[in-house]
Amino acid sequence: MLGVSAAVAQGSTSWNPTHAFAIAAPSAARVDDFVKFMEEELGPNGINTLILRVDFNYRYRSYPQLRDKNALSKQQVKQLVEAARRQQIELIPQINLLGHQSWAGTTHALLREFPAFDETPHVVMPEEYVWPNEDSLYCKSYCSLHPKVHEVVFALVDEIMEVFEARAFHAGMDEVFYIGDAHCPRCGGQDKAKLFADEVRRIRNHLSSRDQTLWIWGDRLLDGRTTGMGMWEASENGTAAAIDHIPQDVVVCDWHYNEAIASPAYFAIKGFDVVSCFWNKRDVAIAHMQMMEELRSNSNETMRSRFRGTMQTVWSPAGRFLDAYYGDSMDESALAQVASFRAMVSYLRGAVITAD
Repeated sequence: MLGVSAAVAQGSTSWNPTHAFAIAAPSAARVDDFVKFMEEELGPNGINTLILRVDFNYRYRSYPQLRDKNALSKQQVKQLVEAARRQQIELIPQINLLGHQSWAGTTHALLREFPAFDETPHVVMPEEYVWPNEDSLYCKSYCSLHPKVHEVVFALVDEIMEVFEARAFHAGMDEVFYIGDAHCPRCGGQDKAKLFADEVRRIRNHLSSRDQTLWIWGDRLLDGRTTGMGMWEASENGTAAAIDHIPQDVVVCDWHYNEAIASPAYFAIKGFDVVSCFWNKRDVAIAHMQMMEELRSNSNETMRSRFRGTMQTVWSPAGRFLDAYYGDSMDESALAQVASFRAMVSYLRGAVITAD
């Protein structure tokens, strides 16, 4: 195994790789437990970046009708901020923008409270998640050309960035299936790559004006047919060409959960900093980390720093993950993610482990 120190020795010694952990923000009842996890597990084990999916789990002042029930208070967010500061962890809040505005039959707060923003109001999601449903999809999008949508979403972004004292913001933007819908009176028939790129640029410019950086998931920038990656971890609806029309200071989080596909090289060639992301398979986590070290060590000086690092993603609620991590739950999904995270930590500590 090529260790982290060996990889760094082959490149610039000033390189500070990203070792990231992405998870839903904890519920109000589990903030203390999560702070403990940050201080006893994340920081001491070398995790230097924490992406918290907040979405509507905060007591927004600008649009209080968008708050989740029992959402985090400002004081509770500050607990997380102070813990991150003590552990020298960069804390990056996330609100899903553009896509992921629903889940099967559940419409999330933005489209529930502002139904006019819905890109596809004519599409009725099933009450229960059934695969495949009529169009094989499950998450709605907002219409990026609605004249009022950014007034709302940017107010949320500004508020969450202020309370988290953050320098970077994660906008999600993965699995955007509904875009440029033929029935939409504003964007129907328009080029989907342009629509996607324009929205990325719009969000990026808003953040840049405040000296803040945009992070997004990378799947919509990959061609699912050409690569064989399919419609989930890549795009089959025409958005992939957007990669040539978005600013190169956007950080791309490139997720592949069944294998360590070498697409970080593609993003780096296109000029983007890239973080390679894994989920719930121990061997895949190790393979991602080895791949990024190998890409970096086999790159020229221009490309090397773009291979920014790796990220463990967690798609169970924070409380469920914590229970599995501390041995208080036998939830199989959470336990698999725990095993992946432990493999990441072991690798960072220089343990001699291999991908099985």
